[in-house]
Amino acid sequence: MNRIPSVSMRRNGAAGEEEAPPDPAALARWARAFCIIRFDLERGQLVEACFPQGALDAAGLDRLVAFSSFPDSMSHHLPRHRSSVHDSLFSFRVPDPSPSASLAGSRRSFLYGFVFNRQRQDERLPRGGEQKSVVILSHAPYSSLFRLLLQILGPLCFDIGPSALSMVASHVAAWPAPATGRPMELPIGSAALRVHLPPAADDPGPPPALLPANPSVPYGLFHDADLFAAFRGLLLHLWTLWELMVIGEPVLVVAPSPPQCSEAVAGLVSLVAPLSYSVDFRPYFTIHDPDFARLNALAEGEVFPPMVLGVTNLFFLKSLKSIPNVVSVGSPNPNSTRVLPVGGQSPGSGNGINGSPGRLKLDKLSINRFSPTGLLNSIKLRREGPLSLMTEHKEALWSTYAPTTKPDTSVLNRLIDAGVSPRIEESMSVVNNEILRRHFLELTTNFLAPFGPYLRTTTPSEGSSPFVDPPLLSPFQVDEFINGLSARGAGKFLSKRMRSNWLDLYRRFLEGPNFVPWFRQRRIAAEQEQQRLWRQARMNVDIEKLISKLSELERIDSFNAIEQYLLREMENSRTGAVESITVSQKLKRDLRAAFNVLPKDMQQLLLSNPKRVVLLRGSNEVPGFDDNVSQTSL
Repeated sequence: MNRIPSVSMRRNGAAGEEEAPPDPAALARWARAFCIIRFDLERGQLVEACFPQGALDAAGLDRLVAFSSFPDSMSHHLPRHRSSVHDSLFSFRVPDPSPSASLAGSRRSFLYGFVFNRQRQDERLPRGGEQKSVVILSHAPYSSLFRLLLQILGPLCFDIGPSALSMVASHVAAWPAPATGRPMELPIGSAALRVHLPPAADDPGPPPALLPANPSVPYGLFHDADLFAAFRGLLLHLWTLWELMVIGEPVLVVAPSPPQCSEAVAGLVSLVAPLSYSVDFRPYFTIHDPDFARLNALAEGEVFPPMVLGVTNLFFLKSLKSIPNVVSVGSPNPNSTRVLPVGGQSPGSGNGINGSPGRLKLDKLSINRFSPTGLLNSIKLRREGPLSLMTEHKEALWSTYAPTTKPDTSVLNRLIDAGVSPRIEESMSVVNNEILRRHFLELTTNFLAPFGPYLRTTTPSEGSSPFVDPPLLSPFQVDEFINGLSARGAGKFLSKRMRSNWLDLYRRFLEGPNFVPWFRQRRIAAEQEQQRLWRQARMNVDIEKLISKLSELERIDSFNAIEQYLLREMENSRTGAVESITVSQKLKRDLRAAFNVLPKDMQQLLLSNPKRVVLLRGSNEVPGFDDNVSQTSL
C-alpha cells in the first residue's frame, strides 16, 4: 500500500500552448471531481483545489468530502520519528446531495470517494506535522481503476501542485465510455491502466445455476479488495460474515485506520458475488456523515437498519450500541495494511523455513483442538463485548447470529502463510485471495441455484411456430419454493457445508433486503433473454417449410402473427436499430410467403386494408391511419 509509484505526465502540444479544457460530459462519465483537501491547523479540513470548479457546490458536499478524506483524530498512529512520510489509500461512500440525484428516482444515489492521504511528520513544522489528501469523486465504484489512478495523481499533486488535477482530468475525459463488465486499457500520460470494470448495477450477473468459468473476472463490486489480508485473523468467521451479508444484516466494522476499515467493508461486499448487494454500505463512516444523527437517535430496542459501516472512531461503539454485529479487523501498525498472522503469531513465527512460504496450520486457527486458555479468552471476550476495544484493539467478531454454514477446512488448508518476507507475503496474498474468492463464488452460486427453475428460458420446440408469444416464466411463490426445497434437499455441495437448519438461511434471505432486487433483476434478464431467443428463432425459421405443414386456419393465424411482429420491429427500427431493420426485412419476406399460400378470397379480404397493402409491397414506413393506398392485387 505504501510503495506508490510516481509517474511523470507528458503534456501534448507545443511548449506554451494552452491545452483545451476537458469536455465536462466526457469527464462526467468517469468522475465527478478531482480534489486536494488540506488539513488546516486553525480551520480544520479545507478544499484547497477542485476540478472542475464548482463540482462540490451541492449542499454540504464540500464539507462531507473534506471530513471523509482524513483519518479520525482517534485513529492517528504515526511513528514517532524526527521526520517521516506516510502515504495511504482508502475509500468512502456518501449520499449524493445534488439536485440531479434527488430527481433520479426513489432509489438513493451515492458518491464514491477514493483518497490518497499523505501524513508528514517534521519537527520543524507547526505542531510537528501536516497532512493533505488527493480525492477522486465518482458515481461509479471502480475501485480497481481509481486506486491505480490515485497512485499516479497523488504523488503528482505533491510534485507539481493543483495543476495536476486538470492535467489528469484531460486524460480521463479522453477515455472512451465505461464498458462495464469488460476489460479496458485506458491511457494516462506515458502509461496505460489495464482494468476489468465490475458489472453495472443493474446487471444481475450469471445465471444462478452456472458457475463462472473464470473467478478472476469480477462478478460483483470490489473484486480487487484484499480479502485475505483484511480478515487474516478472522478466517474462521468468514462463513458467518458471508451469511450476514447474504441476509442483509447490519454490521459495524472497526479498524485502527481508514485503509483497513474501507478494505474490510469492500471485502465483505465482494464476498457475496455474484449476488448483487443491495444494502447501504459505507467503507469509511464518520460522525460528519448526514446519516449519523439519524442512527445516533435510534431508541433503545429499536431495530438498526440494514447497513455495513466501517469506522475507526471508537465513539461509535457507544453511540451505535444497538447494532447487533460488530467485527474488529486490522492492526494498529501504521506501516502496513497487513495484519498479524493467523492465531496471534508474531511475524517471525510463520510456517515457512527462513522466510519461505508454508501452509497455514489449522491448529493455529483453533479448529481442531480444545484449549482451556483459548476457551477462557473467548468467554472473556464475549462477556466484555465490543467495548473491550476501547482499551485494546483485537481482531474479533461479536454477534448473536447463529450461522448455518460451517467453515470449509479444505479451503483453509490450501491457504499459504508467507512467513517473514513482505515481498512473498504480497504475492501469497494474491494466491490466497484467488482461493477464497473461488470458494465463496462457488458457495454463493450454489446457494442461488435453487432459484434457477424460476429464471429458466425456453425456445420453440422443433417444428413448432416461433410466431407466438413465448410462455411466461414459472411464477414464484415463497411457500411453494420452501416446501419444494425442503423435499429436494440442499444439494451435494451445500449439504456438506451447512448444518441441519439450512432452510432458515433461505427463509432469512427471502425476507431480507437483497432478495427482491436481485430476483427482480434476474427475472427481467431472463425475460429479455427469452425474447431474444424467440426473435432469433423467427430469423432462422424456414417459413415455406413451416407453413407447408399448417392447416388453412393455422396459416391465417400465422399471417396475422407475422404481421404483428413486423409492425413491432418496424416501430423499433425508427430508432435506427440495425438489428430491427434486418429482422423487419426477414419478416416482410415471411409475410409475403404466408400471404401467397392463403385462399384467394382471404387474400382479397386482407387487401381491403390499405395499410396491409403497404406492408405487403415492402414499404419501409410504418403505415399511418391517413394512408391513401389503392387496393391492388399483389
